[in-house]
Amino acid sequence: MNGADALIETLVTNGVTACFANPGTSEMQFVAALDRQPTMRPVLCLFEGVATGAADGYGRMADIPACTLLHLGPGYGNGLANLHNARRAYTPIVNVIGDHATYHRQYDAPLNSDIPTLVRPNSIWQKSADTADTVAATTAEAITASYGSPGGPVSLILPADAAWTETKIGPAKAEVPTRAAPSGDTVDAVAKSLRAAKKPVLLIGGQACREAALAQASRLQAHGIRVLADTFVSRQARGAGVFVPGRMQYFGEAALADLEGVDLMVYAGTTMPVAFFAYPDRPSVLVPEGCETLTLCTRSEDAAIGLQVLADALGAPESGKVQPLRRPEAAPTGGLTPQACGQSIARHLPEGAIICDDAVTSGGAVAVPCLTAAPHEVLALTGGAIGIAMPLAIGAAVARPDQKVVALSGDGAGMYTVQSLWTMARENLDVTVVVFANHSYRILNIEMGRTGSGNPGPSASKLLDLGDPRIDWVSMAKGMGVDAVRCETAEQFEAAFARAMTEPGPKFIEAAI
Repeated sequence: MNGADALIETLVTNGVTACFANPGTSEMQFVAALDRQPTMRPVLCLFEGVATGAADGYGRMADIPACTLLHLGPGYGNGLANLHNARRAYTPIVNVIGDHATYHRQYDAPLNSDIPTLVRPNSIWQKSADTADTVAATTAEAITASYGSPGGPVSLILPADAAWTETKIGPAKAEVPTRAAPSGDTVDAVAKSLRAAKKPVLLIGGQACREAALAQASRLQAHGIRVLADTFVSRQARGAGVFVPGRMQYFGEAALADLEGVDLMVYAGTTMPVAFFAYPDRPSVLVPEGCETLTLCTRSEDAAIGLQVLADALGAPESGKVQPLRRPEAAPTGGLTPQACGQSIARHLPEGAIICDDAVTSGGAVAVPCLTAAPHEVLALTGGAIGIAMPLAIGAAVARPDQKVVALSGDGAGMYTVQSLWTMARENLDVTVVVFANHSYRILNIEMGRTGSGNPGPSASKLLDLGDPRIDWVSMAKGMGVDAVRCETAEQFEAAFARAMTEPGPKFIEAAI
């Protein structure tokens, strides 16, 4: 057994059985060791941003970390954007980053880099296992750290000589921390303030948006406390039989208008809301002036228990309102719009489906009709770094192979990680990708006006337009092995999405909106 064996055996011993990889020379010992441990599923990704996004999707759905295998500092750097999203989603991920042999670092070879500095901003833990005998213990430490709570990506640096050197130290066991309930004093203080408030709001995020916690939040809304969820949530139950809270508005002025008169804001599984961006003469903090704020439970605490105890303390009803099952009866007709796509998706989405949403300006048109669709879950763009829907879908499909996965992407966002399609075909994943093709970075057109930059002229338009040349999505998807179709009418999209939901395997739909 060598250090690479010790690493993989420790991962598998602790339930980490999926590896999303883009290896290089320094990782060949790890690659060879995979043949000696068939429990570990290796998934090749042609770009590191696909690997890290897939690990995020896996961790969100499995509640167990996946590992990535990345080639030195540049490989990690290529995956950085989706690790940023994963850190904001608090997803447990173990990044295994190969490094030069310890004795080779001093020579500053062309691929040498300061890996500890590169990983620091988006790793909640990092360490280099510099000898084969320390690999197992360091790996177990990494797994424990990834769980947090609230959890996040960690970085285990594996020098080549630590991987190839023999060791007699076998796999180590990691500890999985448990979430503590909020203290009784905290619950009592929040309950007292809620009784006194004239217009309170409960803001939930993270674990508080899982189905069990939502059931408790619905009791509080039935008691007269308005419940809002963060704008972007790592994983949220939605659809028939589920309580669907309101949503914190994306644009700051809209959020503050919606919160006008609120005198108490209570946080559960989240923190103070702030505007996504700064704008001239507009506030950054999205809490009304004079509004008191209290934390019921932090991201590290058990939100489901915290909300239940609070609801009991207030004498809230035993259950609250949930969404009915109400699919659109008639198929949409005419020109294709995001709203028409949303109607078809709500009509045919099967129970237990997983939606990975990076549709940017088109996503809301799908979300509204899906509120009463068959029960499903949604994984959102938590960190704002676009290009995550297709990678998330890979990870979700590997974690939940018996459930339909739908990736919703804008065309600009989709081009960031288009290599995902190849991995979906190679692994025969049950993923349907819908790309809303408006041939524009439409959100940037909106934001340009909001920042006071004026209307885009000829030069500025070149940085916002995707239509010259137009991306041939169908040819690109078919070229990577995925069955693909372009839809220009509502009738065409209805037929394509209905077929995709009844047939297994990867499908691609270009929605020409």
